[in-house]
Amino acid sequence: MSIDFTLDPQLEEIRRRTRDFVEAEILPVEADRTNWDEHDNIADVPLRALREKARTAGLWCPQVPQALGGMGLPVTGRAVMYEEANRSIFGPAVFNCAAPDDGNMDVLARVATPAQQARWLAPLVAGEVRSSFVMTEPAPGGGSDPGMIGTSAVRDGDVWRVTGRKWFITGAEGAAHFILIARTDPNPAEKRRHLTAFLFHRDQPGWKILRRIAIMGPEEHGGHCELEFDGLEIPDENRLMGVGDGLKVTQIRLGTARLTHCMRWLGLAKRAMSEAQSYVDQREGFGIRLAERESVRLMLGGVALNIQIGRLLTMNAAWALDRGSHARKEVSMAKLHVADTLHQAADVAIQLNGARGYSRDTVLEWIYRYARQARLVDGASEVHRMVLADAYAREGDEFWTWGA
Repeated sequence: MSIDFTLDPQLEEIRRRTRDFVEAEILPVEADRTNWDEHDNIADVPLRALREKARTAGLWCPQVPQALGGMGLPVTGRAVMYEEANRSIFGPAVFNCAAPDDGNMDVLARVATPAQQARWLAPLVAGEVRSSFVMTEPAPGGGSDPGMIGTSAVRDGDVWRVTGRKWFITGAEGAAHFILIARTDPNPAEKRRHLTAFLFHRDQPGWKILRRIAIMGPEEHGGHCELEFDGLEIPDENRLMGVGDGLKVTQIRLGTARLTHCMRWLGLAKRAMSEAQSYVDQREGFGIRLAERESVRLMLGGVALNIQIGRLLTMNAAWALDRGSHARKEVSMAKLHVADTLHQAADVAIQLNGARGYSRDTVLEWIYRYARQARLVDGASEVHRMVLADAYAREGDEFWTWGA
């Protein structure tokens, strides 16, 4: 048995170039609040300028195959790059690997037809448009349980007519391309083949954004919106995979997307640690630097430990995905731990910075507000604990088998 965490030279070079680009190009832009938009994200003008630099540097769309215009990194390679990218809160958007576009591009590259990729994926890879994944519904509709999805798509010849309501749809206000999950089998007892995935464009009639839902923030570009469908017509050629394959599309997308969240969150957690360490290194109180106090050292050491555990869990899940496993329990373990660790890192960093950390003089309050959603998005923590409990009930001691 051989275990080797050494990065191959090509991936180490990408890691280093990503880190250097964030340090030299993105962090100075982030530090100037005039480059922020009203929703605490990077404004479009500086984003376009940085994206052009990233493209020139060869740091663009790491999740997309090279033949389709990306870097073609495996999931393990993305784990390395995304962690470095999100040492800036603007990093993923600059490298075109931010949610939800990241997951949408990944699933389109994997399951869309060549014609669909030319129409729906290529503009995303080029950075010309943004996208959104339309699944979650208000009660009594589907959330973590896709079996409850009520938005319907009824076929009439070569057209599907969509009726229903969705909410907390990330990026919807700024998106041009949408992936929609709707019920195509009205049988309430059917729980596996009842959903189908569709592609539609912002300019098609028959749907509207009811509101951009106000949240704690900060927000991804396009916010989190409530949508209403009242007869949206989607040609059958814009169906993604087969009729009844909607749950499969969702699983293909969300498995990797949940893990890429973890990759980015680890970068944010490390950024919070860096902000905390730099402050306690120079701040003195009662005749001693904060960094020399045992209580401070214990706090930082605990966060550092949890970040490293999160990195190992994330890389293990990435390795399993690269080997063709669904890696459901591996992804759930990473999602649970890293979400908690991000919140811990932000909280500790604010505590050690005192009032400065609570203010907008640092990025820590941004990270803290962002961190709270981590235990909710792409499956609440309780859902992932149930996944692990179910896996253990099936597998017993085999739950801890080495390998995927």
